Amino acid sequence: MNDRGSSASSTAKRARVRGTPKGRRADPKAREEVRALLKDAPLRRDLLIEYLHRIQDRYGHLSAAHLVALAEEMKLAMTEVYEVATFYHHFDVIKDGEAPPPAITVRVCDSIACDIAGSHELLAKLPGILGKDVRVLHAPCIGRCESAPAAVVGQNPLPHATVEKIAGLVKAKAVKHAAPGHPHMEIVNPAYVDYAAYRAKGGYELAKACVDGAKKREEVIAVMENSGLRGLGGAGFPAGRKWKSVAAEPAPRLLAINIDEGEPGTFKDRWYLERDPHRFIEGALVAAWAVGIEEIYVYLRDEYHGCRAILEKEIAALQADPPCRLPPIYLRRGAGAYICGEESAMIESIEGKRGMPRLRPPYVAQVGLFNRPTLEHNMETLHWVREILEKGADWFASQGRNGRKGLRSFSVSGRVKKPGVHLAPAGITVKELIAEYCGGMLEGHQFYGYLPGGASGGILPAAMGDIPLDFDTLNQYGCFIGSAAVVILSDKDRASAAARNLTKFFSEESCGQCTPCRVGTAKTLKLIERSQWDQPLLRELSQAMMDASICGLGQAAPNPVLSVMKYFPNEVA
Repeated sequence: MNDRGSSASSTAKRARVRGTPKGRRADPKAREEVRALLKDAPLRRDLLIEYLHRIQDRYGHLSAAHLVALAEEMKLAMTEVYEVATFYHHFDVIKDGEAPPPAITVRVCDSIACDIAGSHELLAKLPGILGKDVRVLHAPCIGRCESAPAAVVGQNPLPHATVEKIAGLVKAKAVKHAAPGHPHMEIVNPAYVDYAAYRAKGGYELAKACVDGAKKREEVIAVMENSGLRGLGGAGFPAGRKWKSVAAEPAPRLLAINIDEGEPGTFKDRWYLERDPHRFIEGALVAAWAVGIEEIYVYLRDEYHGCRAILEKEIAALQADPPCRLPPIYLRRGAGAYICGEESAMIESIEGKRGMPRLRPPYVAQVGLFNRPTLEHNMETLHWVREILEKGADWFASQGRNGRKGLRSFSVSGRVKKPGVHLAPAGITVKELIAEYCGGMLEGHQFYGYLPGGASGGILPAAMGDIPLDFDTLNQYGCFIGSAAVVILSDKDRASAAARNLTKFFSEESCGQCTPCRVGTAKTLKLIERSQWDQPLLRELSQAMMDASICGLGQAAPNPVLSVMKYFPNEVA
């Protein structure tokens, strides 16, 4: 009895004495370095990714010592910090004994538009030219498809990249900016409509009228419904109906704005952000007022460093001189994960977690960010709110062509003379888009095929170039418009090669949570790397992925392969 009692007493005493988590203790030097970076910032769990960025930006990598120190400061298990840090592409986690990466990293985009523009040649040549002091990595789409091939040196994007341009930029900037504490390049932003200029042209008058009571919520939501505006991030859910459904949920409600456009071929959000950032912010304020939103969270992809600098500056200017009562606005930074374009994965990332899609139901409109009803919108959807409410629902609805309604911002890349964002009527055909907005095909190239909706929207032949481009018009052909990213292929390209490029992207970007997507994309890639495709097996595998994957990545990943087998059979026989 006494022995057992003594043992129990000792165990209880040890339990009381333990005041630190089990496992590795923080190095004192690393602890002080982390504290210096955090300063007086709140140690909330949802800010974990933000603090990982601070360490990465300062030191160029995430050492084990810094991760342990961060976990200790935030009172998190080391596994929580490590699993988040290793999930995202842009965090360089360095284990004990490993050498940190070189001070300068060059990322060369190898997604579809850049691949057909020659990025594979850059990736082959650059390591030998730049040497061991510069790291060269292939990167998924960086949202600059109109200037393919594109690269990023440090954090500086380089359009129409060549070996000479990249080498010159590295050489010119290395001495000045590769010193410890400055691993990245400076960002030079183009001219844009800033806060003062936006206000001078009537900006925020609409938001002020709403907040001050000059407009009624029911009337504003009705205009949005009657306009026919649908979500422009890809899903196409009617915006006004979404406002009404979230407003019916119990308060407090939140707004999450998705600017993580990682779909290969898509760059419209970046294009608008670099020119008129306050237009979507005002749209967000109107939506917040109409739905009864208490806080706004803006999720921006990490590749858009210049846009982040713009938004930080302009949100600060708005808050310093507000035109009306503002809800809190938080800008959150992604870390390189295509999956975070999916709404629930984005919400997980905003909460400081791995970007893994949630099972549904419940839907984010009911249980979303921080378990609150959440209005989730793509940035461009909010970009149109002011113009629709000022000009009326009929104005927007009357803009379509071929029986469709509204306008579409088409991100056009590939073999055309004038790639870029082209604002055109919904329902325009790809042949009309090429002829009327893109200046025709490049010299020496004949129209061969096209991706109507980015990487996951399928591939169609030129012979099917008279289909109206809009929501619901492409479904019967096994395709969809998504975020209106149109990639034009010529007779110099092959649809089967495009499918391999896209499937490789999906395989690398799968979050790994569900087996159909994780295994299915990898298996599909192996099957289509063969000269002759096993079409019955590919169809069976594709059906399993479409039926059983948790989110849209796995469900849509088979589309390019299925399209090639159906519309380009001679390439896979």
